[in-house]
Amino acid sequence: MTVERVEHKAGFVAIIGRPNVGKSTLVNALVGRKIVITSKHPNTTRNPIRGIISKPDFQMIVVDTPGIHKPKTLLGSRLNAMVSENLESVDAVLICLPADEEIGQGDEFIARQVANQRRVLIAVTKTDSVKQETLLAKLIEVGAFAARVGLNVAEIVPISAKNEDQTDLLLSLLAEKLPVSPSLYPEDITTDQATEMTITELIREAAIENLYEEVPHSIVVTIDEMEKREGKDFYDIHATLHVERDSQKSIVIGPQGSRLKDIGMRARGSVETFLGAKIFLGLHVKVSKEWQRDAKALTKLGFIERK
Repeated sequence: MTVERVEHKAGFVAIIGRPNVGKSTLVNALVGRKIVITSKHPNTTRNPIRGIISKPDFQMIVVDTPGIHKPKTLLGSRLNAMVSENLESVDAVLICLPADEEIGQGDEFIARQVANQRRVLIAVTKTDSVKQETLLAKLIEVGAFAARVGLNVAEIVPISAKNEDQTDLLLSLLAEKLPVSPSLYPEDITTDQATEMTITELIREAAIENLYEEVPHSIVVTIDEMEKREGKDFYDIHATLHVERDSQKSIVIGPQGSRLKDIGMRARGSVETFLGAKIFLGLHVKVSKEWQRDAKALTKLGFIERK
């Protein structure tokens, strides 16, 4: 008896959608590990982050992209450009549409960006937040939407990344769209993002949860120094939280430094889990005036202009 040989597949899948539709939570669920920060607040993701899923018969690189939105700052324009650049080089696209929100002009704009893409799937996210009859109506609405904007949709899959409901099914359907190829990355890693970048994001996540209402998008984090102690599984990390105005600096620090201390405690736990090691985390706050609108400051902070 001959055993049919399954050809190994590998490729890239871009996960796109409006801000706060569950893209980052879905990436973490598919990878099986937290590699992307999440928040209930929109516009949390600022860099395309690649999650690497290695299975015996395929390797999928899922690209979590910033939410596509009408930009109000130079930063917003550069984030949208990052998404467009990533769409040019992927093998399949997954559009996220939340089950608990109406389909709007932003969704239509995004869908038209990938109308020429041959391999498109739609994930109806956050199904845990709606009743069954609402979900059924939403699936019909999504099908009509895809037809109206000219999307060649292969599958429409209702999922809850939070509860990992149907995420395995979605993963298998996405894998079918990948080209035949050997693995593109080492099979023992789950992201190609630099360690220091992940740490800056974990610190920013802690800050966002603590300060979102007062300083919504004005924080960016940089690592000043990171060193492992000799002979010990212990890291010393010093990082800076950049804000745009002196008043924001006072808010971040808080009375007698209480808020900055709380941010440090939250972040330290996340970073230690990520590194699998104990750390000392020293944080300080710096005013980088209007960095979201300053081309030189954005470039210095890693938000490079795309030509």
